[in-house]
Amino acid sequence: MNTDDSTTGHGFSTLGIHGGAVRGAPGDSVVPPLVQSATFLGGGPDDRLMYSRYGNNPLQELVGRKIAALEGCEAGLVLGSGMGAISSVLLAFLEQGDHIVASRHLYGATLELLEVELPRRGVTTTFVEPTDVASWREAITDRTRILYLEAPTNPTLRIVDPRPAAEAAASAGVGRDIRVVMDATFATPVNLRPASLGVDLVVHSATKYLGGHSDIIAGAVAGSEADIAAVTTMMKRYGAAADPHMVWLLDRGLRTLEVRMRRHNENALALARFLESHPAVEQVLHPGLESHPDHALARELFPHGTGGMVSFMVRGGGEAADLVMSRLQLVQAAPSLGGVESLVSQPRYTSHRAMTAEGRGALGIPDGFLRVSAGIEDVGDLVGDVREALA
Repeated sequence: MNTDDSTTGHGFSTLGIHGGAVRGAPGDSVVPPLVQSATFLGGGPDDRLMYSRYGNNPLQELVGRKIAALEGCEAGLVLGSGMGAISSVLLAFLEQGDHIVASRHLYGATLELLEVELPRRGVTTTFVEPTDVASWREAITDRTRILYLEAPTNPTLRIVDPRPAAEAAASAGVGRDIRVVMDATFATPVNLRPASLGVDLVVHSATKYLGGHSDIIAGAVAGSEADIAAVTTMMKRYGAAADPHMVWLLDRGLRTLEVRMRRHNENALALARFLESHPAVEQVLHPGLESHPDHALARELFPHGTGGMVSFMVRGGGEAADLVMSRLQLVQAAPSLGGVESLVSQPRYTSHRAMTAEGRGALGIPDGFLRVSAGIEDVGDLVGDVREALA
């Protein structure tokens, strides 16, 4: 089969289906076959060693190319989880004594990795307010090797512009490499392509929107061929490879990513507008609302939609939030997001449960904060369920 990617320049739906194109011959399957094999024949001096733990199972490679095409990057890699992707990237470019500059607004497990795990390995992190453009440049030291950010942020949905970080890295990186790494899980390549804004490595928890059906645990990275080769080495050493069956399911999800994201975008914005008008709701966070502090930036960077997530605070704090969650019928309580079904969680119980109430409050996540992943149900049913829960 011809493995040349002939889809460069196509739209997102086309890339989701045909990216990394494997052109078949008569009699070949329309859907890429699941290659459920740990290892492959070979072992001579001139043979390429193929082993699914190395990430070079044919389906692993195909989906890696598809993710690269969606992100507009040279290469892509599928890993066993989103945290596997993040940690493999950081391990690939950091050594003892190195330094990271990171946004203060990050996923809870990422914060724990930076604050607890990496210091054990001699790597320190300076956290900055990412909307302060000068803070990136001011925090860089001679040992800085990575600038790390996330957008939209989890769970406050702030929109962080990666361009100031990229400019700071370029101006400070003369004679040394400083890479800008961005977690774009909440955005997806449909809504935002960070590589076009100067980001070197884009990471995803593919468990979420890329997979889209709440049935896999997966991670993904996209970047230059050289950088992805370095990340692949760490994936092999630390055992973060993706299971072939999971990769097959991820490919299935990518085939409908663009049409799903359109509905996620529409439903989330409709839900946010409803919540903003409800007297039981104290504040609503969604980048598509004019009241959002980053609305103008979101309109600039997210031309196709502002995402499927909505966060809001109910009046009455944590007790009121517990009551609302207990009354929801269609929207289900679960600690993940990005699937076709609508889910709700309280970060104090899930992603940020390791933090104190004061620490969460400083990040804008007080008790009473609810995060909704708007699914692709009929919007009237979704809004109606939330309306009844708030009654």
